[in-house]
Amino acid sequence: MSKEFRDLLKKVGSGEHTAENLTRAEAATATKMMLQAEATPAQIGAFLIAHRIKRPTAQELAGMLDAYDELGPKLQPVASERPVIVLGVPYDGRTRTAPISPVTALLLAASGQPVVMHGGDRLPTKYGVPLVEIWQGLGVDWTRLSLEKTQWVFENTGIGFVYTPQHFPLTNKIWEYRDQLGKRPPLATMELIWCPYAGNAHIVAGFVHPPTEALFQGTVALRGVTQLTMVKGLEGSCDLPRDRTAIIGLVTSPTPDETGIVPIERLHLTPRDYGFTTKNVPLASTEEMIADMRGVLDGKPSDLMETALWNGGFYLWRCGICSDLRKGVAKAEELLTSGMVAQKLQELSQAVNSVSRAVFQPA
Repeated sequence: MSKEFRDLLKKVGSGEHTAENLTRAEAATATKMMLQAEATPAQIGAFLIAHRIKRPTAQELAGMLDAYDELGPKLQPVASERPVIVLGVPYDGRTRTAPISPVTALLLAASGQPVVMHGGDRLPTKYGVPLVEIWQGLGVDWTRLSLEKTQWVFENTGIGFVYTPQHFPLTNKIWEYRDQLGKRPPLATMELIWCPYAGNAHIVAGFVHPPTEALFQGTVALRGVTQLTMVKGLEGSCDLPRDRTAIIGLVTSPTPDETGIVPIERLHLTPRDYGFTTKNVPLASTEEMIADMRGVLDGKPSDLMETALWNGGFYLWRCGICSDLRKGVAKAEELLTSGMVAQKLQELSQAVNSVSRAVFQPA
């Protein structure tokens, strides 16, 4: 048993009236001790559920991210005119609505905008369809690549995927606790704004509950993050919904106000104002979803194509490739129907397959 960890556990788990928040340094220490199994299983399980009940603070999330920075992987900087987009989505996947972020990543990369994604396999608590499984269905198997090989693919195609079971194995044990507890701990919130990229990055984080947005604002202020987009997306992802107004927060200044929160610009985007039908595409089987996604990449009209254009247009505008959202939608349609996005997928698939078979010697 770790006495140091027990003292940290006592702070967060002492109940409604006497529980205390951890300092940033204490949160970093607690996270490292859990990842490195310096605390006992009983201590880790108790901490995760107690911290969920207490609710995390911005200081605590910043400390957790500090620990991930110290112990975790990072793709190294690549040459780019614009900040690299890092997409943060829930690791436990999708169960109700069809995801589109892999198509968004391909579309952005085809426009010269590098993208980093991260995640693992089917994980608790939802055990939904994860990003890595979608990529496999499209012919891109990130699970076979070391971090060095992933770096090579990223540098040569503009898309990188940090596959945590292999690239950050210290996190694997924590997933067993999540499954046993049946609830997402605050670590799941932190992962949405984790940045496994060492260069200039623009973090895009999905969320569900409004308090999460304010928590992100406070955390990025502490961390000195200057570029952040927060999307109240489908199932907490970065995918803009079509069945309702998309609520988006844009960080416009790195300087926090007197409350420690960075100011945001609020966007309310209504799909029908841009010619889209107001419904989301339901998630049927994974096989059907992959077939529909391939249809989008072939430029075929469909409900999922509308989702791809809505999201692609927004992100092309947000990262500065297009001057407004309408021009972004038009550009997304051009890229998809011309075959340029499908060509990017072929390029990515060939790169991943080539480097996975090679005896790789990093420079």
